[in-house]
Amino acid sequence: MSPPQPRAVRGNAIALVTCPGVDVRADTAARVNYDDAPLRPFHLRVAVAACGGVFSDGYGLGIIGISLSRAPAQLDLNPVWLGLLGGASLFGLFAGALLTGPAADRFGRRPIFAYNMAVLGALSLLQGLADSAAQLLVLRVGIGFLLGTDYVVSKALLTEFTPRRARGRILGWLSVAWSGGYACAYFVGVALSGSGPRAWSWMLLTSAIPALLVLPLRITLPESPLWLANRGYAGKAEWVVHATLGSGVAPPLNTRTAPAHHGRWRRLLSPQWRLRTLVACAFFTCQTIPYFALGTFVSQVMFAMKLDNGYAGGIIYNAALLAGAIGGRIVVDKMRRRTFLIGSFSVAAVTMLPLSLWNPMPAPLMIALFAVFAGVLSAASNLVYVYLPELFPTDLRASGIGLAIAASRTGSAVSTFLLPVVVADFGVRVALAACVAVLAIGALICRQWAPETRNVSLA
Repeated sequence: MSPPQPRAVRGNAIALVTCPGVDVRADTAARVNYDDAPLRPFHLRVAVAACGGVFSDGYGLGIIGISLSRAPAQLDLNPVWLGLLGGASLFGLFAGALLTGPAADRFGRRPIFAYNMAVLGALSLLQGLADSAAQLLVLRVGIGFLLGTDYVVSKALLTEFTPRRARGRILGWLSVAWSGGYACAYFVGVALSGSGPRAWSWMLLTSAIPALLVLPLRITLPESPLWLANRGYAGKAEWVVHATLGSGVAPPLNTRTAPAHHGRWRRLLSPQWRLRTLVACAFFTCQTIPYFALGTFVSQVMFAMKLDNGYAGGIIYNAALLAGAIGGRIVVDKMRRRTFLIGSFSVAAVTMLPLSLWNPMPAPLMIALFAVFAGVLSAASNLVYVYLPELFPTDLRASGIGLAIAASRTGSAVSTFLLPVVVADFGVRVALAACVAVLAIGALICRQWAPETRNVSLA
């Protein structure tokens, strides 16, 4: 149900707004700008709701790798099927993100944000009933579609509610939540690995738990005031701001845009926005290709590199992912976005290079280099949640995020599918060398065209 419309009476300097349960007599000249609002408990509610969904996203993607390591005998999986199932959710994520962006820009962030976790939980539970690779493939594509919707709306909604000076720190928690979910899935998978021949299905079932836990919090949150103001619903935007942040905060300016003559994707490729669109797609794609290809099959990669205990190496790798996400959150607002972006690509490429060339490599050094690579790339993943939304204006934000996610998931899905095949046919170090090339390309593109967006006004 839409909130009741406030009644506004305008004078020379006074705006009287009547909202249910809110007594507002605020001098407009004295009110704080929406972008500079003080942090309130409401901001914490939004952050927890967004982070809970993003944790579910990371868990849902992370659990497939460890579960597939236990499933081949039961599902008769060859390298091609392993690649298909490993990349299935990423293919689904492509479609979910691409379709959700324009829908969220047109109809709002909240309708999808409020209910996608319910569908995700239901599909996750159905994985426990799958008894063939084909059935599991269909479910994993559907789960990926739901994850794609959440990647778009969680970033957009939390970005648009968060005050400018705290944006990096708060949105950085999304990266921590995602990495936490991804790493937690691996730890849970290892813990359940001895639970019998159907251990892989029990692992997949657990992905329903975080999605269903966060659902009640999500359905209680309102629509983004920035989106409401941008669509001409200034009264509703004012009501939301006063009801959640207090009468001392001014609502966003009515920034309603004229009806577009062209679709949002075409506008993203127009001369005004195409360089930012290129940077968004390129940096996200070059970051996620090695992240998912190696992260999904990290145990198998380490076994292929003659590490005796690939599962132990995988635990260290995933712990480094979580530590890197936390470290990245700490520094994301303390350095320029552009410097962080280019530096992370460069360090990750330099770290991966000896892994692709040195054979055989001492096991402790191998694990240490993998851990540094995982930590640096995970730290830089904070920029996905902070830098990416800052690249686009409100009326294109969800569409821009969706297009970048779709591009990144195309690359990561293809690379995740190909990795076990390449390792089987050409060797693991060829696959690692390809990851080095991708990281170098990302660094070069960002050095050439990435703009600085720190402290940008979202309106």
